[in-house]
Amino acid sequence: MHAIGLDVGGTSVRAAVVDPHGSILDTARVGTPSDENALEDAISGVIDELRNRHDDVGAVGLAVAGFVANDRNTVMFAPHLAWRNAPVADRITKRVGLPVTLEHDANAAALGEHRFGAARGAKVAALVAIGTGIGAGLLLDGEIYRGAHGVAPELGHLTVVPGGRACPCGKYGCWERYCSGTALAATAVELMARYPGGSTVLAREMSEDPGSVTGRRVAGAARDGDPLAQRAVAELAKWLGEGLALVADVFDPEIVVIAGGVSGSAPLFLDEAREHYAAAVTGARHRPLARIRTAHLGDDAAMVGAAALAVEASKRR
Repeated sequence: MHAIGLDVGGTSVRAAVVDPHGSILDTARVGTPSDENALEDAISGVIDELRNRHDDVGAVGLAVAGFVANDRNTVMFAPHLAWRNAPVADRITKRVGLPVTLEHDANAAALGEHRFGAARGAKVAALVAIGTGIGAGLLLDGEIYRGAHGVAPELGHLTVVPGGRACPCGKYGCWERYCSGTALAATAVELMARYPGGSTVLAREMSEDPGSVTGRRVAGAARDGDPLAQRAVAELAKWLGEGLALVADVFDPEIVVIAGGVSGSAPLFLDEAREHYAAAVTGARHRPLARIRTAHLGDDAAMVGAAALAVEASKRR
């Protein structure tokens, strides 16, 4: 049986037909509407589009950027989506006539990497998705760990700098404020204020358009040899290593998979992050260290994982 996996994000709804081996056979995509009914119309539409081209689809998995209740049916809260305590799986099932399984997007990506990617076969695996912020998933003995209420693990909101940068979550000093695409840009802006002559390229762009300093642009400048951008990337590497040491102290994973948009620039920072992690983790000289790898499935991991979950759920029904 094939399944359709969807990655429902704040910008777009991406869908894929996935075979039992985790291979993507076909895809569809639509922008994410801001209205609840329109969003469910869009999801149903891409599912129907793919089913019209593939008649052997038997289940649907939705990977959602938000809090998913342990009933795997309800989206409790999603900061960039319209749902609030909404029985999403039941609604989509009624619309498309197929069983629908719901999962947090980082959990789905972690499962995809565990079944078919970088974490294949690991007993304890963590996924850290670094993009605008940090999303995370954890698998224990191959099973997703969701916590008592379905919202674990919110690793991006571990406090690494007490009283540090303000976070949209309402706290200060969260890990994702120092280790994300947003954080990379913020660090570069702070460094330019501290060292005005440190980067002619970024300083010129910032004077012309303050919004032009993005994490992607800073990473590009670092690849081009800009010293201030490289310093900002080094700061990200430090905080990635420090945060991973906290994760290892709590969960002791066999492998950590680095995913998300920032992982595309991993050659700039991952080796240095590993060094910081090895220096910061408790008892580093007397314990095995987690392997730290980039995701094999890239941006498709959540769709592949959601499809795998849908197939597994359908077998239990």
